[in-house]
Amino acid sequence: QVQLAESGGGLVQAGASLRLSCAAIGRTFSGYARGWFRQPPGKEREFVAAISWSGENTIYADSVEGRFTISRDDAKRAIYLQMDSLKPEDTAVYYCAAREHGITSRGDLYDYWGQGTQVTVSS
Repeated sequence: QVQLAESGGGLVQAGASLRLSCAAIGRTFSGYARGWFRQPPGKEREFVAAISWSGENTIYADSVEGRFTISRDDAKRAIYLQMDSLKPEDTAVYYCAAREHGITSRGDLYDYWGQGTQVTVSS
């Protein structure tokens, strides 16, 4: 069953902003590290950002550092990805994920995944 659901994707021009949301459905992921990954067209899935269970620690891919911000609101069972100064190379399907243990950029260590939301940035 679906346990994570992303939303907020769309088509924007370069330089614009988008805010992605990832809601937990049917259960809570408080106490879990959460992450965002993306898969550009024709490429492998890649790490974008992650946040620890407490929200105190975050890590980012070099390509998005300073432009993207990950956050979480456990009361709403949600995490967010604020994406500013978007570039055409940010075009991808964006996925959220959760894992029971510590924060990591390794996608193979996440246990739960959403279905993805498309982000397209035109030049």
